[in-house]
Amino acid sequence: MANAENTSAQNQYAFRAQKSFGLIGGSPSYEAVSGFDKPDATVKMYRYSQDGNLIAYAVPGSVFILQAETCQVIRELAISSALELNFSPLGTYLSTWERPVKLEDGAQHKNHRVWSVETGEEVLSVTQKAQEGWDLQYTPTESHAVRVVGPEIQVYDPSNWSKGVADKLKVEGLSMVSLSPGKNPSIAVFVGEKKGAPAIVRIYGLNNLSLPHTCQKTFYKADRAQMKWNALGTQVLVFTHTDVDKTGKSYYGETGLYLLSAAGNFDCRVTLDKEGPIHDFAWSPNSKEFGVVYGFTPAKTVLFDQRVNITHDFGSSPKNFISFNPQSRLLILAGFGNLAGGIEVYDRRTLQKVCSIDASNTSWCEWSRDGRFIMTATLSPRLRVDNGIKIWHCTGSLMHVHLVEELYQASWRPGLASAAPPFPNTLPAAPTPSESIALSPVKPPAAKPAGAYRPPGARGLAAPSIFKREDEGGAPRMPSNGISTPPRGVPGSAPHQGGKGNNNNNNNRQRYVPGAAPPGSAGGPAGGPVGEGGPNNRKGGQQQQQQHQQQRNNRKKDGKKDRNDRAENGGTDTPPVVVESQGAPAGGPPADSFADGLDPVAKKIRNLTKKLKAIDELKEKAKRGEKLEVTQLKKIDTEGDIKKELAALGGGA
Repeated sequence: MANAENTSAQNQYAFRAQKSFGLIGGSPSYEAVSGFDKPDATVKMYRYSQDGNLIAYAVPGSVFILQAETCQVIRELAISSALELNFSPLGTYLSTWERPVKLEDGAQHKNHRVWSVETGEEVLSVTQKAQEGWDLQYTPTESHAVRVVGPEIQVYDPSNWSKGVADKLKVEGLSMVSLSPGKNPSIAVFVGEKKGAPAIVRIYGLNNLSLPHTCQKTFYKADRAQMKWNALGTQVLVFTHTDVDKTGKSYYGETGLYLLSAAGNFDCRVTLDKEGPIHDFAWSPNSKEFGVVYGFTPAKTVLFDQRVNITHDFGSSPKNFISFNPQSRLLILAGFGNLAGGIEVYDRRTLQKVCSIDASNTSWCEWSRDGRFIMTATLSPRLRVDNGIKIWHCTGSLMHVHLVEELYQASWRPGLASAAPPFPNTLPAAPTPSESIALSPVKPPAAKPAGAYRPPGARGLAAPSIFKREDEGGAPRMPSNGISTPPRGVPGSAPHQGGKGNNNNNNNRQRYVPGAAPPGSAGGPAGGPVGEGGPNNRKGGQQQQQQHQQQRNNRKKDGKKDRNDRAENGGTDTPPVVVESQGAPAGGPPADSFADGLDPVAKKIRNLTKKLKAIDELKEKAKRGEKLEVTQLKKIDTEGDIKKELAALGGGA
């Protein structure tokens, strides 16, 4: 029992929505953490400390700091409207950021403040206008804190905040700084490409910024950069990006990836063998390898070692996300955003796929601290429908569903890697899912049997009547406008002669134009192909166009009259009869190509007979044990009425 409670506390997660905020225990119960008093006001932001012992959340007028496991409030800070929160690595300090405002006395608003968690005292306050990259960067031991002010890097000593800036470094054109983890911290500085000068990345030792840099790399096509250090702080991946792709191959600009060593003994461009953008990249927690997802869709995913040698190629698939679990044993490859949301889990030891997960509409994905569970969340405003959290076991089973309206934020309770239980040699079995699976309208997707497509005939099923020809018992075809149209002649071919050959020369052929009167009739030209005539034939052409328009109007009226007649006669599907002149010349289409010559009674009998034949086919299907639709059963019920109507017309029962 104690072990289950410990697991539940370790796998705790928090969520923030427009109207709610809560802490939920992990497997197996997934119940709300006892002792937590939900705030009445709207929560603007929450943040766990890196060791998972503390959690802070901001409401209008205050910021509360709680023990994450017991939910005991240990500190309340009077802050009017904090929008950002962040703990230092050891949880000693809490940083807050407010939107800058203009003060009445004209002084600068010191909207970035640092507080002591133990005493609640404000130890530092500075002006920070930009929300992106607003917080200080701390070393893992909190021995140094780094802040960027314009082109200057300022270093503070957290043990003596009152001393002010302890060290500084000025770099012209500075646009980004990244502080490494590890025992010997370094600081990487990025200067973007400008006015033909290449972009530069330099690495300095943090303990003495007055010394020259230990590593430098210059390259082009880099307006902005993102840096990720390995866990040891010995190597950094630099992801470069330009807003415009000068080659015109990508709307989203050009990307590149470089690996630099903090000691300066190795730097290299990560060569990628497929054109297209870099979608994602991530270090393994063991600091020995990293993965990259790159290329036009379907993207490739490749694992590299520390010397940028390929260790495994996962091939091409619609993916744009990669993540290792904290124990470096499993990794996720997924396609989120505009992709379908499929997740594939791989065992790093065997490089075999463990499972596939259908997590559509996912906008947040994260491993639990023990590496056994995966959280996927649909957040607003990325998507405003179906917001909620799903917890999956690493073997693919859905463990928990938590639907939350207008969900803005969700995350696991973090923890130190050393505090997490070791991952077993064999993949752990999935525990029993929570009751939320049965109560939730979101059901886990059922596995579909794989196999090749087999047509109905190969499955022992008869083809539907809609796909049959009329002579095979299928339903009669009707044009979409309900008007029967005559067969069209092939342009350039001889007119139909009822099967007889035509010995006329090609130059003397008379072409039949669909919709026009046959040549030689009252509406057509007296002789010669359509369109021929002397230079004074303009008036005759206008008269011919008027006659053609009158014929089209007459056909529309006849079609409308035929549809009304069919409605009065019980709605039969008999196509209207188009009667043509019996005196058509030998060169024009025969009358049989426009109508079948049956009177309305004979057509009625023919259609009723087809309906009886179709009913007989449905009866045969029922005898073979096939399941009929409701409309088909209703059609069988009309058999008696059809026979009576057929007998009244003299067609026999």
